[in-house]
Amino acid sequence: MPSKPPIVLIHGLWMNPLSWEHWIARYEAAGHEVLAPAWPGLEGSPADLRDDASGTEHLGIAEIVESYEAVITGLDAKPIIMGHSFGGLFTQLLLDRGHGVAGVAIDSAAAKGVFTLPPSEIKSGFPILKSPLNNHRTVLLTPGEFHYAFTNTMTEEESLAVWERYAVPGPGRVLFQGALANFNPRSAAKVHYRNDDRAPLLFIAGGEDHVIPEAVDAAQAKKYKHSDAVTEFKAFEGRSHFTIGQDGWEEVADYALDWAVGHATGA
Repeated sequence: MPSKPPIVLIHGLWMNPLSWEHWIARYEAAGHEVLAPAWPGLEGSPADLRDDASGTEHLGIAEIVESYEAVITGLDAKPIIMGHSFGGLFTQLLLDRGHGVAGVAIDSAAAKGVFTLPPSEIKSGFPILKSPLNNHRTVLLTPGEFHYAFTNTMTEEESLAVWERYAVPGPGRVLFQGALANFNPRSAAKVHYRNDDRAPLLFIAGGEDHVIPEAVDAAQAKKYKHSDAVTEFKAFEGRSHFTIGQDGWEEVADYALDWAVGHATGA
């Protein structure tokens, strides 16, 4: 395995790769090749995507994971895979398929089989889940909805600046597939929790996260308890769902990288 494995960063719902801008710069400065591809159709600036996100309305979990799988298999070396929010779920799915030397799932959307569902998670997803028609639409969070879901530890003014820089419309089908995973025997969000051969996996949770509360990440980590593969859990108190950009993001980024490099398996 190279001394500096490449890193693939996977963004979440209502974001695009720009949300990783600080982590990309920090990891590149540490000597890593860093790739942060967009979900199909979510390339471009958030401002442009807020004007027109056409073509992403029917985007689902399987198509997104396959797009990242194509990126990863094209690399010369197996990467560290890190994902935020739904990107954390995609990280789990990719590791389950044998990709990566280590994975970090940050504020991760839950895979099939996790039943922990705090009220704040329901409220955060309500802008999409309130209408079945949104299964075939993209939905942009209002600044107020974004403040509750992503940036609840910030002032309204601070949150609006984050919304303006990073918020993009989210394909509703992704959230519906995640929300209904436990009712679908063929769910694209299914992982094999007993997989002994996957790469090590770290769950990172934020203590003030409304979208994926700490209890959800802890429940996910516990689902892997019967696997011989390494699974660990780390909570950062006082951190919101926007932990990858909130003040103090450096601590989270450094912990994630140090853990991944220290636990990376041979390619």
